[in-house]
Amino acid sequence: MSELIFEGVAKRFGDTAAVDAVSAKISSGGFVALVGSSGSGKSTLLKTVNRLVVPDSGRVLLDGSDVADEEPHALRRRIGYVFQNVGLFPHMSVAENIGIGFRLERRAESGRIGELLELVGLPPDMAARMPDQLSGGQRQRVGVARALALSPKLMLMDEPFGALDPVTRDALGRAYRDLHDRLGLTTIMVTHDMAEALLLADRVLVMASGRIVGDGTPADLLAGRAGPEAAALVEVPRAQAERLKELGA
Repeated sequence: MSELIFEGVAKRFGDTAAVDAVSAKISSGGFVALVGSSGSGKSTLLKTVNRLVVPDSGRVLLDGSDVADEEPHALRRRIGYVFQNVGLFPHMSVAENIGIGFRLERRAESGRIGELLELVGLPPDMAARMPDQLSGGQRQRVGVARALALSPKLMLMDEPFGALDPVTRDALGRAYRDLHDRLGLTTIMVTHDMAEALLLADRVLVMASGRIVGDGTPADLLAGRAGPEAAALVEVPRAQAERLKELGA
């Protein structure tokens, strides 16, 4: 497990404060969702962890060490990263995509490809397939397997299931939550889907205009104890559930 601390992290793009002096501690083993409207700073904050975005000020501490003190490529190899469009290499097989980290690290795979496929719920014969032969859900599972290949303790998830149909999205979300628990991971997930955040995460951080404006457990948010911005976001799935109930009445 990994502990992550943001200390006064700030990032501007021109005149816009994408992240505005954010401080937060994410404990080892936590599953934290970052939510908020588009442009609230969620993805920018997430990317400061693996140095895809370099803060203008402040620090990001991973297990007590400033990520700025580590070479980016070395840092990224010990942090899992899954994003919406997966980014599988189209000219590589599933096995080659999953195993790219082993080759970069010059490690022997030693049967790990089969283990990782099983871990994410894919059959062994999937290893020989090319990305264009996979469904969206299968590609995303391969992306998770690739992110887990080098046994990271911290996983960054940036809208990982956003492009999937609702049934697949729900199934993969629950499957990943099970992996998080079984492997003892620390996970930070950016999502626009408030219901997904409430159902999967232990803690939800609500962002607006680059700042954290709400922080609490799913129960806190549902009870209105995490501030007005959080309450407004929770109201959306709550109102949808009520409308569905009325339709079935």
